[in-house]
Amino acid sequence: MADNRFFTRAEAEAIAAKVLGFSRADDARVNLSNTVTGNTRFAQNQVSTSGDTRNGTVTVTSSWGKKVASATTNRFDDEALRQVVETSERLARLVPEDPEYLGELGPQQYPQSAGFFESTANLTPEQRARAVVAVTRPAQRQGLVSTGFLTFSAGATAVATKRGLFAYNQSSRVNYTTTVRTADGTGSGWAGIGQNDWSKVNPDQLAERAIRKAELSRNPQAVEPGEWTVVLEPTAAANMVGLMMTSLGARTADEGRSFFSKQGGGNRIGEKFLDARVNIWSDPSDPDLATAPFSNQGLPNRRVVWVENGVLRNLSYDRFWAQQKNAQPTGNPGGFSMRGGGTSVEDMIASTERGLLVTRFWYIRAVDPRTILYTALTRDGTFLIENGKIVSAVKNLRYNESPVFILNNIEAIGEPVAVSASESGDVGPPVVMPALKVRDFTFSSLSDAV
Repeated sequence: MADNRFFTRAEAEAIAAKVLGFSRADDARVNLSNTVTGNTRFAQNQVSTSGDTRNGTVTVTSSWGKKVASATTNRFDDEALRQVVETSERLARLVPEDPEYLGELGPQQYPQSAGFFESTANLTPEQRARAVVAVTRPAQRQGLVSTGFLTFSAGATAVATKRGLFAYNQSSRVNYTTTVRTADGTGSGWAGIGQNDWSKVNPDQLAERAIRKAELSRNPQAVEPGEWTVVLEPTAAANMVGLMMTSLGARTADEGRSFFSKQGGGNRIGEKFLDARVNIWSDPSDPDLATAPFSNQGLPNRRVVWVENGVLRNLSYDRFWAQQKNAQPTGNPGGFSMRGGGTSVEDMIASTERGLLVTRFWYIRAVDPRTILYTALTRDGTFLIENGKIVSAVKNLRYNESPVFILNNIEAIGEPVAVSASESGDVGPPVVMPALKVRDFTFSSLSDAV
């Protein structure tokens, strides 16, 4: 391959044509991936690990009727490509029939996606080290302990089938999170961001936010659990709303296994179930989202409005279930954006007589998937608000809540911003989320963990 990072469109087409030329199966698909990933991790105010990985894979899916199997290789020479095709075909003869297999797709039309940025693809270890120093140096000067994780990925993917489909896309993604703690271990502050474009990441700003929260978090006080008015910063709001987004499967709803199942059968598309100010969508062409324009089957990832003015407009359909229900498959657009309002976090705090400001949640676990009920802990910056002002840090609390309840109890909505919504700090799909002020948020217990 000419590019030492990842293949071009022409190179991908040539590889795919060669692989499909070896195929003797009734139907076949080839998925190509060629990526570079890198990360720098730091702890105790110094870099602990750093590394880069380059990898390319060829996955061949072959079918004999409805008997389907796949095989993968990371070699691109002719003999390896021939062998991976033969392996997939041999495996396909051995497996049971898949009654839901619909065959491979022919040519498709795809949306435009501008999710690739050279600033991210060319992110060097030296640049990452400078971004780390932007956090560790001021933290050390103030007697604080900083840790964090900066990770990125960039590359090309392609899909081709025997039926004439070919799709190619380049993408990039970077995630930078940091946690800063006080030396006595009583205070902790966090900041993070996820972006396609590294040039939009400001390490100095992340450092300032995490350090300020750590300082304010010293010596947290206990408050009583119960129902609270909360100001959820954008990351905390995204942590919650993302739980609902992963529950939008049409099949589970139609089969009566989901919050979105309709009593008596079917699903709740067309029903108002949230505050009328809630609007949520996914769109590969949205510059703030810019995800892959196709799925690994080559299905177009079209724009989908999930919630409009509080009304459920769509659920996620794969090809098989869409055929069963005479619906359009949605693909896998990835990421989501929620429309914002005009209230700043500062104004939300100022309008709160008594409540809590929450930075983010962690250790998020399901309690009852049927009602989208989850439990988790606040972390890295939870503060008591009284008479419109932050008066002290508070010990972390455990919640038992559903994002559906939260999105029905909205008092104010902020401006949407790109967030790092991944609990682990790994690269995840784009999420654009506003801060939310919410009433009657249920905390069940206190936690002494910082």
